[in-house]
Amino acid sequence: MEIRKKLHEALHIDLDAIDDALNQVVLSDPDVQQSSVISDSILQLIRSGGKRLRPIMVVVGARFGADPVNSDSESSFSTNSSHGSKTDQTPADHTIRIAAILEYLHMASLIHDDIIDRSDLRRNEPTLHKLTNTYTATHIANYMMARALEWATLSNHDDVIRIVGATSILTQLCIGEYQQLYNQYNFDISMETYLEKTRNKTALLMANCLRSGAEIANADPHTCQLLFEFGECIGMSFQIKDDLLDYTHTSGDIGKPAGSDLRNGNVTLPVLFGLEDPSLSMQIRSLDAGSSAEEVQRVVELIANSDALVRSAELSASYLQQANAIIEKLKAYPAHADLQIILEYFT
Repeated sequence: MEIRKKLHEALHIDLDAIDDALNQVVLSDPDVQQSSVISDSILQLIRSGGKRLRPIMVVVGARFGADPVNSDSESSFSTNSSHGSKTDQTPADHTIRIAAILEYLHMASLIHDDIIDRSDLRRNEPTLHKLTNTYTATHIANYMMARALEWATLSNHDDVIRIVGATSILTQLCIGEYQQLYNQYNFDISMETYLEKTRNKTALLMANCLRSGAEIANADPHTCQLLFEFGECIGMSFQIKDDLLDYTHTSGDIGKPAGSDLRNGNVTLPVLFGLEDPSLSMQIRSLDAGSSAEEVQRVVELIANSDALVRSAELSASYLQQANAIIEKLKAYPAHADLQIILEYFT
């Protein structure tokens, strides 16, 4: 499906404007030298691409406000190189600013993820800690999070408090990562614990992107909440599907090592459903940090050949059904069609 490859085009969103803003977050920092390991690494991360799903959601959220953003007419985003402040900002500029801030938080979290998961590849390219080292990559990710918060405060928009408030999602991201680390090889975690971790680690960021865009555009509180719930459902479905990729795709397909979740002791939804099968449960519970790659791969194949994947896909689909019901509640807005496009992309 073409929408799957060109979501930003289907939504008439200029990704160049978003990438310009992402570049300016670091380029406008007077404390970071040009051609330093910090700036070069971050600019390379931006150039490496990505779907930009979260910035896209910010822009779509803004289309539900009293001051809707016309993304067809977005101009290139620029900042004062000395202070990072922006003058004569339009509603589109404010939206692109928060889109860049939230994407920075996401990008930084991926650096941490790759270090924790000991992943050598992302999008079939070497991860940052492989290109530099773990120490350097950790501090670059920390810088990105801190710089995103700093850049948020440089806005001269009346809603700067809302922008800074949106970055509070960083707390949930950290909690989600901690929950995953704390429960490595814990095959007794409950479904509720898994869903809470998934919500913190993935879904709440997507939810906040939609809501933040709407808030910046002065949408009413009820609409903001519905967009938040839509984003949360999309995020839950998205993460479950990502969990499934570990069992259904090769490393080349997903751009990172296949089977890495189970190898790192991450108890995902397919594992939880696999544990409900007594014979399969014994095989899964035999794994620990000392298990060989062959032992892990054997369990991966057993889970892939069980009904765990079908059951996981069904739960993912149920979240999309909830998202579709929310679209019906927003049909008074022309932008509800954009939510339908997003839903089709994730289906």
